[in-house]
Amino acid sequence: MEQYIVSARKYRPTTFSSVVGQRALTGTLKNAIATDRLAHAYLFCGSRGIGKTSCARIFAKTINCANPTADGEACNECESCRSFNEGRSMNIVELDAASNNGIDDIREVIEMVQMPPTHGRYRVFIIDEVHMLSSAAFNAFLKTLEEPPSYVIFILATTEKHKIIPTILSRCQIYDFNRITVNDIAEHLASVAANEGISAERAALNVIARKADGAMRDALSIFDQVAASSKGNITYASTIANLNILDRSYYGRLLDAFVKGDVPAALLIYKEIRERGFDSLFFVNGLGQYLRDLMVAQNPATACLLEDADEVKAEMAAAAAKCPPQFLYRAMALCNDADLNYRAASNKQFLVELTLIKLCQSFSPSPSDGDNGEGQLKPIVTKQAEAAKETKADEIAKAAKIAKEADVAKVANIAKEATAATAPASTPASTVRPGRIPLPKISLRHGLVDEKAAANAAQNAADTVREKRTRAYSPEAVNTFWESYIQSHPSAKVIINTMRTAKPRQIGGDSYVMTVDSEIQSNVLKPALPEIVGYMRDRLQNDNFDIVVEINTGESSPMTWTEREVYNYMVKENQAFASFAEEFKLTLL
Repeated sequence: MEQYIVSARKYRPTTFSSVVGQRALTGTLKNAIATDRLAHAYLFCGSRGIGKTSCARIFAKTINCANPTADGEACNECESCRSFNEGRSMNIVELDAASNNGIDDIREVIEMVQMPPTHGRYRVFIIDEVHMLSSAAFNAFLKTLEEPPSYVIFILATTEKHKIIPTILSRCQIYDFNRITVNDIAEHLASVAANEGISAERAALNVIARKADGAMRDALSIFDQVAASSKGNITYASTIANLNILDRSYYGRLLDAFVKGDVPAALLIYKEIRERGFDSLFFVNGLGQYLRDLMVAQNPATACLLEDADEVKAEMAAAAAKCPPQFLYRAMALCNDADLNYRAASNKQFLVELTLIKLCQSFSPSPSDGDNGEGQLKPIVTKQAEAAKETKADEIAKAAKIAKEADVAKVANIAKEATAATAPASTPASTVRPGRIPLPKISLRHGLVDEKAAANAAQNAADTVREKRTRAYSPEAVNTFWESYIQSHPSAKVIINTMRTAKPRQIGGDSYVMTVDSEIQSNVLKPALPEIVGYMRDRLQNDNFDIVVEINTGESSPMTWTEREVYNYMVKENQAFASFAEEFKLTLL
């Protein structure tokens, strides 16, 4: 029975053309080989599983190939290629710096450099995870890396370029490998599935590709796992279940709840997700990613940022059409805040539920144009509230119908009685001139009261004009409410500092004045003055209270003194300080 080999090893690239997602980089390497412009040291950088070591091996084999093909690939037939393919080549040496990172290991490499190749042109040293070398090893390696023998080429590979010392970087040609796209990974998995005789849905392969996060090795490992669990028939449902991935359908249902402002539905969906065993932080991050995908799918210019199949892009665009951009921005901000606060929250479930409630309440545009994630609050409507609302509407309609069907004679009698009641006792009712009595205008139509006129009359009777507030207050009350305004606005530092130093002074009756020391303070304070005056009027229950701002044209107050003025004042008023300053020859710098 043939031994099973995992796909990550079985389908490891052996030629430049079989490397997935690095076309520009492999083209550059092939051109360098074709023109014989080879550097003595290369540094391959990039995240895990994207082909750095594979490209290093292919490059090492190709530069020693005796008969390269017309397109710059190794022939796989010469002695050098056969020895490499069979794993017995002495010209290619691989070192894992993660486990061989000491100075003795590098000294052994330096000794091996002195041996020329047994066949072929070059001896290639591939050092993987080179950032794991110790500082002493790096320093010992510098001279050899800078001036190796003509037959030696070093290929260094790393996932963390920032950990490599600058003196090493300056001696290498640096190649940055790209993160492999979802579409490229899905296409490669489809070809692997076809070669293995496995049936695979494209949607399932897209899920695997997204899960791999740009790493082809991870994608092939996940592919093997799903293929084993689904017995050779990889479906979307089996992939979601096997990888324990939260299906997008949950996020679609949540979006509908957000659009409708349905808080109970959103909370129940979250409960269902928790019962399936999903971590709440994983859910919050997934929801944020879904909202981000909706945002980029909403605009055809950014739809390319959505790494998915065309049918999924169309579905996301249709869902995004239901959402104004402002909602998506606020929703992403709320999810980001929940992610930042999650680890510090003592009740994590409450944090997520509160975020969902805010998302339901923020679908309406915010009264302000701020990006703080807040929106107009909507009441949480229950079935009982809806029933009560309908009952009240029925009662209003019934009352309107009764008023509409009122007898005209009754209306006339009411008007007649009102006329008699408002006339002076000494004056007969018949002498009162029509039109002088403040009665609502009543229009008659086919013997019935005009419904609109009746409604207007009822509204006018219900409206009352608020009287002007003139409650008396004490100076202590003014100071108390002044301080309470300062305490309630801690973020307006310039305004409240000015209010502390320029407290209102009574100039007569309900008129007060604030004296500031500069025009800058006046310009900052005046825009906020209407709000301050309104606050004080509400607290004092007096609408006559008013404040004006004036600039001090006399001597400056101690609060605005310069350092020199403070020093001169202290010398003048405190003889002990003056003697101390003179004795120790103190001066201002």
